[in-house]
Amino acid sequence: MPSSGPVVGDDGMARCPWGATPPDLRAYHDHEWGQPVRDQVGIFERLTLECFQSGLSWLVVLRKRERLREVFAGFDAASVAGYGERDVLRLLGDSGIVRNRAKIEATVTNARALLALDEPVERLVWRFAPDPLPPRPRTTADLPASTPASTALAGELRRRGFRFVGPTTAYAMMQAIGMVDDHLADCAVEPSR
Repeated sequence: MPSSGPVVGDDGMARCPWGATPPDLRAYHDHEWGQPVRDQVGIFERLTLECFQSGLSWLVVLRKRERLREVFAGFDAASVAGYGERDVLRLLGDSGIVRNRAKIEATVTNARALLALDEPVERLVWRFAPDPLPPRPRTTADLPASTPASTALAGELRRRGFRFVGPTTAYAMMQAIGMVDDHLADCAVEPSR
């Protein structure tokens, strides 16, 4: 995507270019992306979605989100941690999700790693939030793929047994859960703090 600033939608509202259309992306952009998420289920869901997005369009994953919620027990880590090979095979046959063995197995591994933490995952993850928050980017060219904080977070998660989470995936999760505010400076959406 070429570097650009906000796009004004048919409703007259300026948005980040990726969130202007179609309607499901617009709703996600306007009401979820960048809003603070500080609970185990929400963080496990966003981490899982970002893992599944790796190498794909976000729209593909967003459109499969409800089915992913269903097959991963509402992102209840205790339930997912109990999945075995039979469950993996069942999920590989489910056309409603992204059928990628590595991503499915990483989700199960990540549920187990989350349950093995010696502190709540939300406390662990949010320790890596930049303080103070950097200014909002002016254009899409100002958006990093990763940061020192996301590199450190990815390293800590991997050290604790999480899989399929590198600096770029960690940064995408940081954006999704509101640890950073990467809505463009002139985007009308203001995350709650």
